[in-house]
Amino acid sequence: MVTFRAVGSFHVGKMRVGKDAGKEASEMPLPGPLGLGTRKRAYFVMMGVCLVLIVLAWTLIWRFSILASVVMSAVALVIPPLAAIVANAGPANRQ
Repeated sequence: MVTFRAVGSFHVGKMRVGKDAGKEASEMPLPGPLGLGTRKRAYFVMMGVCLVLIVLAWTLIWRFSILASVVMSAVALVIPPLAAIVANAGPANRQ
């Protein structure tokens, strides 16, 4: 299991790699909130994936498999709310 804890360090199982190699998990700093540019980029990537899924499902995939087309559309249906959550997850939006 690979988990990322801070920029530049991660651990695989019990082994830590990077700048926090000798620290315990409780001593490692938690990552801060994502910056505005990162959140915008993630939002646009997620919405782009949503559009690609819809276009492919409705124009190409339905000819081969209706079930696959419906599943792709269902996945595309879930992406926009998650993209909005990611985009609005900054510190300025916490109350």
